[in-house]
Amino acid sequence: MTLIQKHILGLLVLLSTLNLTACVEVRAWEKGYLAKEEMAWNPDILEDALAKHIFFSKEASSGSSSAAGGGCGCN
Repeated sequence: MTLIQKHILGLLVLLSTLNLTACVEVRAWEKGYLAKEEMAWNPDILEDALAKHIFFSKEASSGSSSAAGGGCGCN
């Protein structure tokens, strides 16, 4: 085994070990922390809705949202 192969193998072992340590079981009493508003992917619902509206308007597509697309971004 060459030196490069040993380094690649060591890196793969390190990354897989780090990946396995990221998997954690969430206890019942800890789920309250995850349900808080600041833990959401998009904590500001209005800002997220506005960003989706602007995106769909500029892309001239309506996708899965209820926004109508015009392509010019003027709606």
